[in-house]
Amino acid sequence: MKIIYKTRATAIGGRSGRTALDDGSMTLDLAPPGSGKVGANPEQLFAMGYAACFDSALHHVARARQLALTGSTTSAEVGIGQQPDGGFRLDIDLHVRIEGLDPATAQDLVAATHQVCPYSNAARNNIDVRLHVSTT
Repeated sequence: MKIIYKTRATAIGGRSGRTALDDGSMTLDLAPPGSGKVGANPEQLFAMGYAACFDSALHHVARARQLALTGSTTSAEVGIGQQPDGGFRLDIDLHVRIEGLDPATAQDLVAATHQVCPYSNAARNNIDVRLHVSTT
């Protein structure tokens, strides 16, 4: 695989610490869910990245298919749960709103995007991801 881009982030203190991009462009305080502490958690950061990546991949696939996509919004809901063996897993719902396409074409576009998006490819066979598509 030819690497197109690579970035690096460093975390100190786990879910109660800080994380930062090594290039200095972003630093965030972290806080466990429900702790009342100000800060983000890894699931929120994953949701933001997945939503942005999927929406970008959606437009890439639409252009490649020469579809007249006039707009889109992608929301990622990322949950974490404990498995019976004590380990933890993520659970994801992607909500994709498509503008300018009929429902069947929109559904096909989202399914094709799910095969292209790097986050979807990382999650495949490891994280349950449900796709929800709506059109306007």
